Amino acid sequence: MRSSRRPPTARATPGRILGAIDVGTNAVRLELARPMPDGSFDLVHTERDPVRPGEGVFTTGRIPREVEQRLLSTLRRYAALARRHRAIVRAVATSAVREAKNGPDVVARVRAATGLELEVISGKEEARLIALGVLRGQPPRARNMVVDIGGGSTEIAVAVGDHPRSLFSVAIGSVRLTETFDSAGRVPRKRLDLMRTFAAEAFQRSLPRFPHPRHALGSSGTIGTIVAFAAEGGRKEATRKRIRRAVVQLAEMDVDERRRVFDARRAEIVVAGAVVLEALMDCLGLETIVSVDTGLRQGLLVDMLERKGRVTPDSSTGEAARALGRRFAYDEGHADQVARVALGLFDDLAGLHGLPASARPVLEAAALLHDVGSAVSYSRHHKHTFYLVANGDIPGFSDRERLLVALVARYHRRSPPDRDRPDLALLSPSEFRMVRKLATLLRLADSCDRSHHQLVRSVRASAVGTAVRLSLRARAPIDLEVWDAEREGPLFRKVFGRRLELSVGR
Repeated sequence: MRSSRRPPTARATPGRILGAIDVGTNAVRLELARPMPDGSFDLVHTERDPVRPGEGVFTTGRIPREVEQRLLSTLRRYAALARRHRAIVRAVATSAVREAKNGPDVVARVRAATGLELEVISGKEEARLIALGVLRGQPPRARNMVVDIGGGSTEIAVAVGDHPRSLFSVAIGSVRLTETFDSAGRVPRKRLDLMRTFAAEAFQRSLPRFPHPRHALGSSGTIGTIVAFAAEGGRKEATRKRIRRAVVQLAEMDVDERRRVFDARRAEIVVAGAVVLEALMDCLGLETIVSVDTGLRQGLLVDMLERKGRVTPDSSTGEAARALGRRFAYDEGHADQVARVALGLFDDLAGLHGLPASARPVLEAAALLHDVGSAVSYSRHHKHTFYLVANGDIPGFSDRERLLVALVARYHRRSPPDRDRPDLALLSPSEFRMVRKLATLLRLADSCDRSHHQLVRSVRASAVGTAVRLSLRARAPIDLEVWDAEREGPLFRKVFGRRLELSVGR
C-alpha cells in the first residue's frame, strides 16, 4: 500500500476511489484508496476507532445499546468521508455482529442512519478476504499460510500464489478469551494454564489435518503487537519458542505495566491474544510467524477491484460451491454436468438474456448445488436446497449473492419463479429478472441430464428468428432428457419470448 504523501509534481491517476470499512470485534476501520495502473493502491485516507463492537457480546450474546451508539456515530462519519470522496464502498462486519442476537437489528439501524449496507460475512469469507489482501502479487506457485487473530475468531488460509485453497475459522479470539477468563490484568499461573488448555482444545476441535507450510504470515494488529514484543531488535518475525516466552512475560505484567508498552485497549487483551497465537502455532506445528501490515481492508479493496475488472470466469467460487456440495454428499457427476450445460447456455444466449457477467458465477453455484437438499429429503428437496444454501458458507459470495444462488437453485423444479412468490417479492426488479432468467436456464440444463447418467455430450444454443434452437449431441438415446426439456418450453417462451426447438444428434 503506497503512502498518501507524494511529490508535489506527481499526479494521482484518475480513477474511482474504493472504500473498505471493517467492523471488527475490537475496532472499526476505514480505508479509502485509488487503484493505480500497476495494480497497487494509492492510499487516500485511513482511520481506526477503538469502538469495541464486541464488548460484552461473548458473555451476554448482545451488542449493548451504548456500544451500538458508538458504532453508529463512527459509521456516520465514515459514510460522510466516503461520500466526500465519491468512493465505492464495501462495509463488512465480522464475529461480534455475526454472533450477536441483535446483530440483524444493528445492521438495519446502520442502514437507516448511514445509508451503508453492512454485510455480515462468514468466518471463511473473512479468511479469504484477508488472504487476498496479504498475498496480492505473490508468485503463482508460492505456497503461503496466512493467519489472523481477531477479537472473536481466528482465521486461517492456505494459498497457492494469491489464490486461497483452504479456509478455516475458529471461534476463539483475544476479546472472547479475555472476557471468558477475566484476563485484562495480571494473570495468575493457574488461570493462564486454563486459558492455554481452553485455546488448545478450541483449535484441536475445529481444525482438521491439512497440508500447510511451517511458516505463517500474521495479518492482525494483535499478531503484530505480540511479534514485536517477542522478537529481537524490532524484527517482524518470531519463533514459537519466543511466543511461548512472551505469553509468560505478558501474564506476569499488570495492566498498568502493559499500558507503558502497548496502547490502553491493546494492553487489556494482549495476554489472551498471545495465548491464542501460541495455541495456534502449537496445533499447526508452526516454526515461525511473520507479521505483515495488510489484511482484511486491503482484501476488500482487491476483491472490489477484481470484481469490477473481471473478464474471465473466477474458478474460486465454483470450487467453494463444490466444497459445500461435498459436505452433503451431493451427486458430483450430475452437478458438474448441469453446471457445464447451464454455463454453456448462459454464454451462447448472452445476447438474448442480457445479464451482466457477475450473474455467471451465481448460475454456476446454483447449478452445482441445486440438489443438495436431497441430503435432507428428496421430497421437496428444492426447498431444502434453498435453506442449506442460504444458510451455508460459500466464500467469494456476499450474503446477498448467496441468497440469489439459493433462490435460483430453489426454482430449478416445480413452481416457476414468478413475481408473486413470497420469497421473490422482496427482490429488486433487477434481482428478480436475474433470478427468473437464471432459474429458467438452470431448469433447462437440469433437464438435459434428467437420467443423471451424463448421456449428453454437448449442448449448443442459438437464437434463430423467433426461436432458440437447442442442439444436443448424445452418446446414447436421451428420450427422457428430451421429454423433460420440452416440458420447460412454455416457461422458456414466457421468460425469453422465444419458442424452444430441440434437435438431437450423435
